[in-house]
Amino acid sequence: MRPRAAMIFAAGLGTRMGELTRHRPKPLIEVAGRPLLARALDLTRAAGVARTVVNIHAHPDQMRAWLAAEAPEAVVSEEPALLETGGGLRAALPLLGHGPVFTLNADMVWRGPNPLDSLARAWDPARMDALLCLVPRERAAGHTGVGDFFRDAEGRLTRRGAAPEAPFVYAGTQIIEPARLGEIPERIFSLNRLWDLLLAGGRVFGAVHDGGWVDVGRPEGIARAEAELAR
Repeated sequence: MRPRAAMIFAAGLGTRMGELTRHRPKPLIEVAGRPLLARALDLTRAAGVARTVVNIHAHPDQMRAWLAAEAPEAVVSEEPALLETGGGLRAALPLLGHGPVFTLNADMVWRGPNPLDSLARAWDPARMDALLCLVPRERAAGHTGVGDFFRDAEGRLTRRGAAPEAPFVYAGTQIIEPARLGEIPERIFSLNRLWDLLLAGGRVFGAVHDGGWVDVGRPEGIARAEAELAR
């Protein structure tokens, strides 16, 4: 039941990176000498993913050239207009094939076990339509917001709602069954829309990452991620 395909979200503009993304795409920013996108591809390769799709938008020529040279096995899904995560995943479904898929953001750095392997071991399609990788709020390096989810004893998730804080942050990686994407009429939308449908049925679960994690969404995240990797 392990997903055979993965979607790497690499189409964002990277505006929070300021001047660093004026002339290059955010996924090609280097951390400890390697581009962020290379690190994401390391995870899919090590997890034995049969097909990896990478969506692109900003600086598409640079992205295509890098992927052709460094990851010729990856399939490109170019977005002339940004579709956000939900719209981007739906546009890539013909390339991904049927069934549940891994998704991961390209701007995260991990230390410890491969989160894709951890998710695959915990995945139970009889109970789940989404299994999100989580990190405790106090270990969510580089994350500037509040926690996202509460998690019960069985691992089932509920949103923070009106609570001022929640103990877990979504770490940008998951297994998700995309079949219900067709119920969302908009072309451009966040995966939060799909999560809401699945949460209503109690079929969204979370697995806690046992290791380090850094959100490299801002320039200061680069040094923070390099320090985490050096631990």
